[in-house]
Amino acid sequence: MGNDIDVHLGKRLRRRRRLLGLTQQQLAGACGVRFQQIQKYECGANRISAARLWQLSEALEVPVGYFYDGLSELAQREPASEGEGGGEMFARKETLDLIRAYYQLGERPRRRLLDLAKSLNGEHEAV
Repeated sequence: MGNDIDVHLGKRLRRRRRLLGLTQQQLAGACGVRFQQIQKYECGANRISAARLWQLSEALEVPVGYFYDGLSELAQREPASEGEGGGEMFARKETLDLIRAYYQLGERPRRRLLDLAKSLNGEHEAV
């Protein structure tokens, strides 16, 4: 399970970095490491020390616990294929672009867009 934990933390790291629109180079600079180290963290090749995890959480503006979210479910379920699960959906560039654009809107346009998306989904299901 040790390597699975490293991979899980790396995926969470990559997801948050991309959500904030940061490059590996930018994140590395904020933590005082080279971008290659961030690459190794993200793929689970290198373990993230407690001190480094703290630095990463500060740079990515999340609590340290963010990196461990979903880990108990990972331990309980049987191995799944790489493409399964909603978590991978959030790693896609298209999804991140949509989330960024959504939060750049004001409150009222966001509500209208959400209502539109829900209505489109309802029409799709009815067909």
